[in-house]
Amino acid sequence: MIRVRGVVVPTDEVVDLYADKMTFQDLDPRTPVLVGVGQASERIDRPGYQRLSPVGLAAAAARAAIADTGADAAVVAAAVDTVAGVRQFEISSPGARAPLGRSTNYPRSVADRVGADPGRAILEVAGGQGPQHLVNEFAATIAAGSAEAVLIFGSEAISTARHLAKAQDRPDFTEAIEGDLEDRGYGLKGLFSRFQASHGLTDAPSQYALFDNARRARLKQTKEEYAAGMGALFAPFTKVAAANPHAAAPTERSAAELVTPTETNRLIAEPYTRYVVAREKVNQGAAVLLMSVAAARRLGVPRDRWVFLHGHADLRERDLLDRADLSASPAAVMAARHALDLAGVGVDDLAAIDLYSCFPIAVSNVCDGLGLPVDGTRELTVTGGLPFFGGAGNNYSMHAIAEVVQRLRARPGAYGMVGANGGTLSKYSVGIYSTTPADWRPDASAALQAEIDAWPAVEQAPQADGWGTIETYTVKHGRDGKRTGVVIGRLEADGRRFLAMTADGDEEMLGLLGTGEPIGRRVHVRSFGFGNRVTTGDTRMDELFPPRPAVLRDDYEHVLVRRDGHILEITINRPDTTPPHASR
Repeated sequence: MIRVRGVVVPTDEVVDLYADKMTFQDLDPRTPVLVGVGQASERIDRPGYQRLSPVGLAAAAARAAIADTGADAAVVAAAVDTVAGVRQFEISSPGARAPLGRSTNYPRSVADRVGADPGRAILEVAGGQGPQHLVNEFAATIAAGSAEAVLIFGSEAISTARHLAKAQDRPDFTEAIEGDLEDRGYGLKGLFSRFQASHGLTDAPSQYALFDNARRARLKQTKEEYAAGMGALFAPFTKVAAANPHAAAPTERSAAELVTPTETNRLIAEPYTRYVVAREKVNQGAAVLLMSVAAARRLGVPRDRWVFLHGHADLRERDLLDRADLSASPAAVMAARHALDLAGVGVDDLAAIDLYSCFPIAVSNVCDGLGLPVDGTRELTVTGGLPFFGGAGNNYSMHAIAEVVQRLRARPGAYGMVGANGGTLSKYSVGIYSTTPADWRPDASAALQAEIDAWPAVEQAPQADGWGTIETYTVKHGRDGKRTGVVIGRLEADGRRFLAMTADGDEEMLGLLGTGEPIGRRVHVRSFGFGNRVTTGDTRMDELFPPRPAVLRDDYEHVLVRRDGHILEITINRPDTTPPHASR
């Protein structure tokens, strides 16, 4: 028995239930339908390891997706008119490295491997929302009659790249491929800034930790209570991963094991231990094939392979420091609700759910908004999640889509949801799937996005001085044992938001962040040429940074002063700053 649009019916009667509303014969020929999904993976510690490149992994997944249609593979590949590739991490930011080399045209490299010669090739922007966003986008493109067969894929070979980077017999993944490419760029605008990087926000764990700590304070939970909740949320994920042949870490773990710091499960950024953050060392690829109903019929794709996109949405949150509430992402919840509304179903109607799980807050935020339990009593992943299945770069949710499609084919008429997150709770794309036939339904994401963009931004104090209160925080733990606190707060004088970090060696401030409830505590912040620093009080600030006389000196942070007789030479020295590395 399953629940469909509020009606409880036997599974084998679901298709008949919709016979009066929509049949396969009633479908508009341009209706988009998913007809093939495929996955590929390998591990360096398992027999049969082939040292596949990202192109090789994506091609293996794409061939599997083409074969999954049940039609003639060569004919299907020849019919592909559009290919779209998800960026690997090694091409997701200007400073990213590819130690084993890379293709100059990733989408066409993969297309060549599978015998496709598409007229259009796209390389998507960075972000974990990419797979679901591309499905949403090209479903609409097919519905508009601008494409008939679209192959979407992505892959990562980070594990191989790190394992073989210094090997004498390391492979060369360099490929120079001709052909047009629609490169959409990195898509990092608004996600990272030099200001944030100069205050310790250089990595995804430290940024997401700010959200989880803010949520903990909103829920009025102790650190111990919240850690236990994160463990309870993710322990069932490990069970799913343990049964998934494509999982990078297929080990079932208890809730306590996930959140208890040990030598192998070190603290990364409080409240996160290593086991509850996305696992990037993977060799994984996944692909999906979309077609119009007309193309699927012409190519002989059996109807039992068809899965329809009933609801969809793509929304973007405000920039991190502009958000009114750092404990949640309302844009992600709006996207999920809109997709469900468009499909005409509720969360109780979903037989399969996969919520992007790079960090606990990415899951709990959507659960809070939709009323889903966060205690492990409902399955929230079909893969095992990013920390356990593997965070295949920007492409994780392609695996989720593939798994959901397979589950729904086994339960005709049931519904499944994929929620894909990108940036720092920044971009969210949602898809609601079912084998039940349905014509294409345009979404209202543009109108909802205009509403989000109109939300007032919090006024900021880039150079912050004076007393304030902590709004949220984290403490970063380096492999060398160094700890660094990062604080977002509000100035007492005018309520403006500030971002600051602790001074090197300020154990007093680190002690305040590490005990009791730091959020709401009174602290002192001071601005310098190198950024804002925060500590326990003004006296402590003077101890850390003794006031210097207001006279012309010879040494400054970024200014060189030289006297030559009656000539005073001042040189402004602006050191190079390396942009932060992109994250999903």
